[in-house]
Amino acid sequence: MHRVQVLSGHLSSNSRVGMRQCSALAADPNDIVVVHGLRTAIGRAKRGSFKDTTPDELLSAVMSAVLKDVGLRPSLLGDVCVGNVLQPGAGALMLISFSFFFNASVESMSLRSPNNPGDISPRLMDNEKARDCIIPMGITSENVAERFGITREKQDRFALSSQQKAAMAQKKGLFEQEITPVTTKFVDENGTERTITVTKDDGIRPGTTLEGLAKLRPAFKENGSTTAGNASQVSDGAAAVLIGRRSTVEKLGLPVFGVLRACAVVGVPPDVMGIGPAYAIPEALNQAGLTVDDIDVFEINEAFASQAVYCVEKLGIPMEKVNPNGGAIALGHPLGCTGARQVVTVLNELKRRRKRGYGVVSMCIGTGMGAAAVFEYPGQ
Repeated sequence: MHRVQVLSGHLSSNSRVGMRQCSALAADPNDIVVVHGLRTAIGRAKRGSFKDTTPDELLSAVMSAVLKDVGLRPSLLGDVCVGNVLQPGAGALMLISFSFFFNASVESMSLRSPNNPGDISPRLMDNEKARDCIIPMGITSENVAERFGITREKQDRFALSSQQKAAMAQKKGLFEQEITPVTTKFVDENGTERTITVTKDDGIRPGTTLEGLAKLRPAFKENGSTTAGNASQVSDGAAAVLIGRRSTVEKLGLPVFGVLRACAVVGVPPDVMGIGPAYAIPEALNQAGLTVDDIDVFEINEAFASQAVYCVEKLGIPMEKVNPNGGAIALGHPLGCTGARQVVTVLNELKRRRKRGYGVVSMCIGTGMGAAAVFEYPGQ
């Protein structure tokens, strides 16, 4: 029943999920804090490092690493929820009852097809709005580009920037502190199985150029503008975030990596689902008593360059604040892994800056939603 209540809250148009305004508040014993978080590297689906690795193996690796790093006994966990990008807010509610909560997420797009939605009631097709919920995601990207005037050149430039930032971050070793190595099996093209240890993201393309992106054909409709180069990659990966109540975390002498200050889930038209962050972010910022200018880093999921560009322009976010180490276009987009991966990435980026700061994570959600959360890094 509790989970049903949480989900009901998510489906409300202005869901606050129990969060209070908390801009620049002093530490509260009931604060919901992030203790630690890690992710695996992200592998290219079907041909990358994790193509032969099952989701449970990915999940086990990252969850075990988080607990080992902080020295927390699994018996102290109140609950574990896997694979729900809406979970940061629900986790806040769960911590009314539990001292620790594990939010983990995993996706293997190598081992399942994103193109088959499964059995659908025939009644779904009787309602226009309901039909919009099963529009292919690539078409929703085209809808955003056409409806809001996001040109092919803008999309390609955004994609190029994502690749360049990710390549530079990888070269500098910036992802090393957030990626836990995974030792797994890999079957090569000759059918030979060997053991490999994966420590780096597969999908980053340092040699990407604007000219090369411009040559790619539209992927979803004739004369469209969404291509394989300016859309996110299908990928495999996992991430885990350990959340706790501040009073218990401090009592056990565990670190406070970040503080969840607000979160929001909003509804948007399903046929342009990618615009979700443009509406979820203002709601979350309002709850936190903050503005765009107060935020140091925005991790906005790059499902498609069209929707990412729209959201950034709609909110007037300076580009230097957006995905400073690249996003899903370069890193890859294991679907269910999005939320936890972004939390891990944004908190590590804030930590590198060595001062108190705020970060926002946000993503669009198929069927017409947007989610956003505001985190505070307490400084060193």
